Amino acid sequence: MGIGFRELLIILAIALLIFGAKKLRTIGSDLGAAVKGFKKSMNEGDSEEAGKKLAQDERPDADFSSKKPDNVDSSKNV
Repeated sequence: MGIGFRELLIILAIALLIFGAKKLRTIGSDLGAAVKGFKKSMNEGDSEEAGKKLAQDERPDADFSSKKPDNVDSSKNV
């Protein structure tokens, strides 16, 4: 069931007739650059997240547990 080689050729021929060779080449180049930029930003985001998590784990005051300090009176609202 998928798109075979013959169907891809028909789609490419129709796109070539509609857009023309020069415009089709420009569209393909722009699409390739967009995909490349997207992949690059995804990889940078993953490495940035890992760096932040590592830096947070190394901090001595980075304990964000839900414990409340003993000397805080929660009944007083100022």
